[in-house]
Amino acid sequence: MNEETSFSPRERHVWAGAFFSRFQRYRNLLRRRWWVPVACVLLALAAEGGHIWTLPPEYFSVGQMIVNVRLNIQQSSLYTEMQSYEDFLGTQAALMQGAEVLGHAKDRVTSENPDIPPAPVSVSVSITPKTTIFNIRAISQNPKYAQLFAQACMEEYIDQKKQMEEHTSDLTIAGLTDQMLRLEPEMQKDEDQVASFLSTNNAALLEGANGVGNYLTILYQELGNAQSQYDLLQSMTLDQNLLLGQDRTLVLGGITGNAGMGDQAVNAGPTESPLVAGFTGVSPQTGPESIGMEYLTVKQNIALLKAERDRYAEVLKPKHPQMVALDEEIDQYSRILDIYRAQSVEQIEAEKSSLALQITNLQKQTELWGRQNVEFNRKTAEYDRLKAKSERIDALYDQLLATLENLDVNKDISPETVVISQAASDAQPDTAWIQKDLVIAGVAGLILSLLILMLMDRLDDRMNTFIELQEAFDEEVLGQIPRERSPRKGVLPLLQVDDERHSLVESYRNLRSSLLYMEQTGTRPRTLLVTSSVPGEGKTITTANLAITLAISGTRVLLVDADLRKGNLHNRFNIGSSAGLSEILSQGANWRQTVKETSVPNLHLVPRGATTQRSSEFFMGAVMQQLLQESAKEYDYVLLDTAPVMAADDVTSLAPRADGVIFLVRAEFTSARVAHAALDMLHQRKARVLGLVFNSVRSSAADYHYYKYRDYYKPDKAG
Repeated sequence: MNEETSFSPRERHVWAGAFFSRFQRYRNLLRRRWWVPVACVLLALAAEGGHIWTLPPEYFSVGQMIVNVRLNIQQSSLYTEMQSYEDFLGTQAALMQGAEVLGHAKDRVTSENPDIPPAPVSVSVSITPKTTIFNIRAISQNPKYAQLFAQACMEEYIDQKKQMEEHTSDLTIAGLTDQMLRLEPEMQKDEDQVASFLSTNNAALLEGANGVGNYLTILYQELGNAQSQYDLLQSMTLDQNLLLGQDRTLVLGGITGNAGMGDQAVNAGPTESPLVAGFTGVSPQTGPESIGMEYLTVKQNIALLKAERDRYAEVLKPKHPQMVALDEEIDQYSRILDIYRAQSVEQIEAEKSSLALQITNLQKQTELWGRQNVEFNRKTAEYDRLKAKSERIDALYDQLLATLENLDVNKDISPETVVISQAASDAQPDTAWIQKDLVIAGVAGLILSLLILMLMDRLDDRMNTFIELQEAFDEEVLGQIPRERSPRKGVLPLLQVDDERHSLVESYRNLRSSLLYMEQTGTRPRTLLVTSSVPGEGKTITTANLAITLAISGTRVLLVDADLRKGNLHNRFNIGSSAGLSEILSQGANWRQTVKETSVPNLHLVPRGATTQRSSEFFMGAVMQQLLQESAKEYDYVLLDTAPVMAADDVTSLAPRADGVIFLVRAEFTSARVAHAALDMLHQRKARVLGLVFNSVRSSAADYHYYKYRDYYKPDKAG
């Protein structure tokens, strides 16, 4: 069975989720650290600007040249100035800024302008698109020197072009001359060979060799016809041979007088048979055609007489005079038929002998003319080879001679194909490179900022999306809480019965469902401790909203503010400061008397009470254990809001006494390393961690969906 090479739907889903999660992470990072690219780009631009400010000013001068693409000789020439348009332009540009041209230009400027000191200069050549116009650009710190150098480069290129063309023409002429000198002896040798061949062979006979072949073809055709006739005579019988050579119309005409005799033959006399009357007799004609015709006629008459006799035999006796007369007549015709048969056989044999002699003669003729035809063809081929070789060498020599004459003419005429269309302009300050360098610096700063952001992302182990949370932790994720903007006072309101923050309400309902329907291996947890790794992760408001959501569903909930250091749940529910958990644990107060009703039905609160620094010892005492046991019997759920794990030892002392722990992780805030350390501490104390809650998730995250359907919660006006 072949293995599947494509991704399964689940693998594609996982891959797509990871991709969008990573994209979301980088987008959020760019939102938070937008100042990093801005700062890097500004610093790069400032550094490049300072560098440009320190550089001395430069000036450029531009000149233009037109290079005409012209062939100096005919198409048959062995030398051309250009092989392809692109190669030609590239070659000319390389020559213009080559070391030889630049060196000569420098010497020219120095010799012609001794009062101008040499200065560093750079030369570049560009080609105007779809033209052969070359732009020579010289850049130098001395404006006058830049102008003179650009002009000198164009003039030196023209001089170099002339020298190259003259040198090439001289080399080509010398090469053509040497080749012509080598061809002259070979031409003379070929001409001598042709003359020698014609002296021993008839040129007219060679020209007529085709007639011999045609005559030989005719002989072969006649030989084939004769052989075919001879084989046909050999394979056919006497009657077939006679019928083949006769016109059947004559045969039938010879017996038309016998047609339609009917019953009249009965009354005829024995000496005047109608058959005998219809037979004209044998005429002394010569030739196989006449004998064959008479032979067939007699044979047909005999057949007719025998048929007549058989008809009479039905009514007459054998001795009847009529029957006797018919027998005599049949016997007479039989003797005549034997004579004709013998003559026909002799004639056919004579014809066979004639054909045999004709075949023998034709075979001799074809053999003789075949040998002559082979000899004629051999001599003709040799003559054609010698003649073609001589003509080919003559044509090559004539071509070389014409090329040499053309080169001589072009050498005398100026071969100049390069002209200066625009002299070097007055030098101008060169500022084009400044913008280019600034753009490069800006791009470099942007790339550097991206590298810094990627490094920051690698060092940042905070989780931004649900997928990143799943990849970082093995614990089950119970729910996601969306990020809500706090009002100006900085305190986010708790959930209400008819709260219009629909996505926030649905997220807590989802968390409630996760707790109610999670798989249980024993008794359902009723005392739930909510904590986080560090302060600022939204632990208190999450605990309060979860308690409100459970209470709204009809569940009796007791919310306990177990953060004895900084707990403020009483402020959240607008309950005045009074005795609470601190007094229960430190003074032994009755916990039922500290329970306060809230504005939410089925939800009661045990406030913090007085602050203390001994909360860890109190949580480990028997009073706390008794409080949890008794409250769990009177309420469906007891929620404990505690201090962060890494802030104090309170949670690790209290967590083992609770039925389960809900661990809070804040998106884009909680460090995965710190959260793992906090969870390890809880596991070491044998606390039962039910799962994680992902708090303050951006609603624009790819794996968060409640916010996308907010219109679903609007009331239907039509109803």
